[in-house]
Amino acid sequence: MCMLLKNAMVFENGAFEKQDLIISDGIIKAVGKNLFSNSAKVIDLDGLTVFSGFVDVHVHLREPGFFYKETIKSGTAAAARGGYTTVFSMPNLKPCPDSLQNLKNQLDIIKKDALINVVPYGTITVGQNGESLSDMEDMADKVCGFSDDGRGVQSRELMLSAMERAKKLNKIIVAHCEDNSLLKGGYIHDGVYAKKNGHKGICSESEWGPIKRDIELLKKSGCKYHVCHVSAKESVELIRKAKAEGVDITCETGPHYLTLNDEMIENDGRFKMNPPIRSEEDRLALIEGIKDGTIDMIATDHAPHSAEEKSSGLKDSLMGVVGLETAFAVLYTELVKKDVISLKKLTELLTFNAGRRFNLNVGIREGEPANITVFDLNEEYAVNPDEFLSKGRATPFKDKKVYGRCKLTVSNGKIVYNEL
Repeated sequence: MCMLLKNAMVFENGAFEKQDLIISDGIIKAVGKNLFSNSAKVIDLDGLTVFSGFVDVHVHLREPGFFYKETIKSGTAAAARGGYTTVFSMPNLKPCPDSLQNLKNQLDIIKKDALINVVPYGTITVGQNGESLSDMEDMADKVCGFSDDGRGVQSRELMLSAMERAKKLNKIIVAHCEDNSLLKGGYIHDGVYAKKNGHKGICSESEWGPIKRDIELLKKSGCKYHVCHVSAKESVELIRKAKAEGVDITCETGPHYLTLNDEMIENDGRFKMNPPIRSEEDRLALIEGIKDGTIDMIATDHAPHSAEEKSSGLKDSLMGVVGLETAFAVLYTELVKKDVISLKKLTELLTFNAGRRFNLNVGIREGEPANITVFDLNEEYAVNPDEFLSKGRATPFKDKKVYGRCKLTVSNGKIVYNEL
């Protein structure tokens, strides 16, 4: 398909510029003013803003194995509706991608059903059981990195071995940092809400303790390392210090950690995720972390479950909320419109920093893949989970008034979401 996008306010390099784009054969062929094409389908984007397609390095697509929660087709449709053109799929699947044969199950579905770019992780350990390393060498050229997300690697020795192998393969270790010995049956943050309402809490050390351990191991191994879903102030400080010491470490946090604290939650499964929403002090530390570059990326940790699995309150619902269809609007409303960070900074956190870390082609430039998304930044609406394209409906942002609605997403030159 050949498209001519007219009158677009293109946001690139921190500035708006009214430009036209010609897209053909999956590539941005031209960017400029007053462009013309005899053969192109013309789409008028007057009053709308064009961004490079967002990148989410932490998404649970649930297939193979748990298609009743989500499929690659429904998950990538949700991603496209949220403005994402690339997602990295987490490996807690059945079978999990701990060998090339198991990875192929997922790759085959991606090839058949994905609407956008999907790059899988391989597991760190066989079966994510934390006992022996996966077939990392066989999978290395087909995965973006290695993660046991959903489970922390408890063994110091095994994690060091994984780092050393990843270093030889020039791949990144992407760590779910959680010390099981400190959980003690907790299921929300060990803070104000838990104490007031008689819930079992999860201490912050269960997150920052493994981060501290792994930073020590990184100094020995020298491998590339990325921390999943940072939620605690101590984690931010540890990563800040490690970066200052030259450790090759990056990290992400999620929209819910940046915009909510534990005094805002309710006894509803849509507020339950791992790690949990923590205190206001933690939230403010995360804000400082994104401002000063300690936190590199915002990832949704989109983790859909069935309605039944999320219907039993905080104690008995499964961990995980969805986020692909709300992330940009929530962050734009709470961080950009309230002058916490700039729109340029938000695009770095959603797109460009991930591109640099994981060697992706991102940006709106001639000759680059046509991965773009178009938003009406002035449209206000209430988040309605019934409209989601994801099979998951559990979001802490239900009924929240937000600005910024996705109108069009183009992945590799194909329209994959269209609300024009």
